[in-house]
Formats: sequence, structure tokens, C-alpha cells
Amino acid sequence: MSEWLVLTLAMAAACAVVLTIVVINNRRVREDDDPSETPDVIEYMTMMIGVVYAIVLGLAIAGVWEARGAAQDSVRQEAQALHEISARVQVYPAEVRDRTRADVDAYVSYVVRKEWPHMSEHGELTDRSAALLERVRRDVTDYRPANDHEGQAYQPLVDMVAMADEARGARGDSAGATMPGVVWFGLITGALVTVGLIFTLQIRRSLRELLLAGLFSALIAFLLFLIWDFDSPFSHGISAAVEPYVDLFPHAR
Repeated sequence: MSEWLVLTLAMAAACAVVLTIVVINNRRVREDDDPSETPDVIEYMTMMIGVVYAIVLGLAIAGVWEARGAAQDSVRQEAQALHEISARVQVYPAEVRDRTRADVDAYVSYVVRKEWPHMSEHGELTDRSAALLERVRRDVTDYRPANDHEGQAYQPLVDMVAMADEARGARGDSAGATMPGVVWFGLITGALVTVGLIFTLQIRRSLRELLLAGLFSALIAFLLFLIWDFDSPFSHGISAAVEPYVDLFPHAR
């Protein structure tokens, strides 16, 4: 059973139960009942719906903000690991050192210039970047240290390659949108309901009331835009995402 069907059945069941209870209670009302003595629940329900929706918005913003931060951390970790490889390979012979640094530069340049636009458009990594990173791995692992000094640098270099590969995988996992469609359905539906409830309070056409209603609607639209902007860390604000690479490898730009 799909999640959309489950959601539809749950919402329909909840509405049916509430409406059934209301109808049964109305049939049991006595003739001498005075509705004016019963507190008006419209304002209370409007307030509670607004509070619940505010909590949902807050949780959604916190979730996408955390996902965006994790994506930025993975980029920073990958760039730092590659920079450490270029720096630590200094103890190797010139031929191995130059080849490794050239392959690292080729990988970084490809990621910044080619893979980032592809990742932004398609939400996935490319096979070419995996092949370039594999060349860096081969440069590090295939070399046999000639002395103790080179041997002490070998394992840290292998660890840096593994760290870069792991960070690349995390970057790929964050390439697409993080918010499920059912959450967006709830956010948009909740926004329509919350704004629509304004009209249940007999809003008039005075300047103050119209201004407050407009600001309230604009605030909800802004928060939804904020969630949408943070939802895809690499699709929006690309220049900010590649800064760790450019800071450590200025020629990559």
C-alpha cells in the first residue's frame, strides 16, 4: 500500500469520526439548549491550527538546514582530504609526487567545472569523477615506500583517499532533494488552510486588517521558499558550495 493511499485513508477516517460525533451530539441536543452559552470554538481552532502549522514549519526548516549543513561539511571534508594528499605526498619522489598532484588537480577541476552543473541538474554524481578519484587512489596505493620516512606517510595518505571517497559518497547522497513529496503536500495544504482560516474571522477591509493579512500570507510564503531553497543544497547557491575547493585549489576555478 502506497504512502499516499495510507495518508488519504487516515485523513478521511479522521474527518469521518469527527463529523460523526458532531452529528450524533447535535441530535442529542435538548430543545431548551442555549447555544449562546457555549464558548465559540472558531477562534480556538484557528489558533490551534496556526500553532500546529508553525511547529511543522519549524521542524521542516530545521531538517533542511541540518541537511544543508551536512552537505557543506561533506564538501569541506572532501576538499580538505584532497589538499592533505597534495601536501603529504611531498616526501615521495618527484615523479610520483608530480603525478599524484596532477591527478588531484584534475579531479578537483573536473568536480568544480563539470560535475557540479551535472549534479545540480540531474541530482547525481558522474562516472568520470569516480574514475579520476580512482587514479588518485592508484597513485597512492601502488607506490611502494623506499624508506621509513616514506613509509610513515603511506598510511595517512591511504586514509586521506578513503576520507575523500567517503565524503564524495556523502556529497552524492545530498545531491537531490531531501524533503519527501508527502511532506511538501502537508506544508502546502497546511499553508492554504492556515491562510484560508483568516476569512472565518470576519476580516474587514480596513487598512490595518488587510495589512496584517497580507503580511501573514507573505510570511508563510517566505518560509516555504526558505524550505525549498535549503531543500537542494547543490541546486541553489552553487557558488557558495564550491568555496572549500576554490579556497584550497585556487586554480580549479
